[in-house]
Amino acid sequence: MLATILLGLFWGVVALVAAISVLPFSKIPHGAIRGMAFPREQLFVLTVALAAVALVFLEPDHRNPALAILAVIAAIHTGYILKFTPLWPRQSVDATEAQAADAENRVTILASNVKQSNRQYQRLIDLIRTEDPDIAAALEVDPDWVDALYDALKDQYPHWVKVPKDNSYGVVMMSKMEPSETQVRDLLVDDVPSIRTKVAMPSGRMWRLYIVHPEPPVPYHDTKGRDGEIALVGIEASKDDLPAIVTGDLNDVAWSTTTRRFQRLSGLLDPRVGRGFYNTFHAGIAVMRWPLDHLFHDAEFRLIRMSRLPNIGSDHFPILFSLALTGEAQSNSTPEQSDAEERAEVREMAAEEREKDREAIGTDWEK
Repeated sequence: MLATILLGLFWGVVALVAAISVLPFSKIPHGAIRGMAFPREQLFVLTVALAAVALVFLEPDHRNPALAILAVIAAIHTGYILKFTPLWPRQSVDATEAQAADAENRVTILASNVKQSNRQYQRLIDLIRTEDPDIAAALEVDPDWVDALYDALKDQYPHWVKVPKDNSYGVVMMSKMEPSETQVRDLLVDDVPSIRTKVAMPSGRMWRLYIVHPEPPVPYHDTKGRDGEIALVGIEASKDDLPAIVTGDLNDVAWSTTTRRFQRLSGLLDPRVGRGFYNTFHAGIAVMRWPLDHLFHDAEFRLIRMSRLPNIGSDHFPILFSLALTGEAQSNSTPEQSDAEERAEVREMAAEEREKDREAIGTDWEK
């Protein structure tokens, strides 16, 4: 009797893992489906563990079909996550020593989702002072966060874009490099701002910076707001006459349908490819981490450094990127190209989302 129950439990877990593994293929824009794509690393490990159980405990009439099913599931997850390991060719090109040493055309960017209710301001302030990035972006900042950062860092950073909000979507940008033509925009959902600005290197060369923080996927709502905002930024970056960088908490993993579409639309490179996961969320739960905070860059940039930084009391780790602007496009590989049909689908989704009269997801989570 016990053996039958345990066998039923085993097959139930296998069926659940299989369902979670394949449902994201449906591309249904709903949080209950899209969120299943997040834990592919964890599902791969669980699949291997289930295969070990099958090998040790199951009789051949159950063992063989179980191993066959688990092999397919493992292959699915491997196909997604292998790209973000050193076993895969790197997408971004490493900077040469000369490019890395050229301070006139080098930029270091620190991005951090601070978690609005986190009040350990000094930990981020100390980290920014230690790393001394050229540009720092903080997300989920309310007025108290902005005041604390500005009071401590105003002498270090002469240029500020402040968008404090009490709804978990505030953003602040502090910069040593002079921004211009700065826009703060709610691209699709009211009170979900993003920043678009032109930035001048010390050499005078110009580039474009996008700082974004779309809505998270939740099991009770569709993801059209998040997906549409990410896609629209991708289309805009592809049409920009300046080399672009897009950074922030995208509330999406690097291997998802939405992020891969963003890369097709934008043509921007992901420095994680071939280098590592650099998981930034959840900072407090080691076994449940995935890459939610990103930077994508034009092929004119070369990667100098990429680092996940120490915990600042948030549920996200800050992340830092240092890049050299070369003026010559180069990559080890490029994203697939988007087509007219995909761009039309994005515009239709964005138009549908703009017509909705709703509050942004999670505006009361941090209160």
